[in-house]
Amino acid sequence: MIPDDEEVYEAVGEWPDSDEDGARVLTVRDAGGQSLTLSYDGLARSVRIRWVNDRGIEMMDFFREGATRLSTTSEQSAKHILIDFHTGECAGTTEIQLTPRLSVRDRLLFQ
Repeated sequence: MIPDDEEVYEAVGEWPDSDEDGARVLTVRDAGGQSLTLSYDGLARSVRIRWVNDRGIEMMDFFREGATRLSTTSEQSAKHILIDFHTGECAGTTEIQLTPRLSVRDRLLFQ
C-alpha cells in the first residue's frame, strides 16, 4: 500500500516524479545542501534510498525488496516517511526523517 502523489505532497511538500521504469521518485533537499532521493515501486514492492551530502558525495545507497506499506507523517516539528517490509523470515521498518534534518533509521529483524 502506497499513498497517492497528492498525499505525499501534502505530507512532505514535494511532488513525486516517475522514472523510466514507472517507479515513483521523490527528492528532498535540506537547508545545508544535502539531498535524499526515495524511489519506490508499488508493483515490484521495492525501495531505493540515495543520500548525497552537500559536496555531492554519496553517503548512502540503500535498496530493498519486500516493501508492504509506505506511509507519511507530518507534524509541526518533523516530517517522516515510514516503509514497512516483510521478506519471509524477516520484517522491519525504515524511517526517513525529512525535517528538521535528514536521517534514516532501519530495522530488519528475524520473526
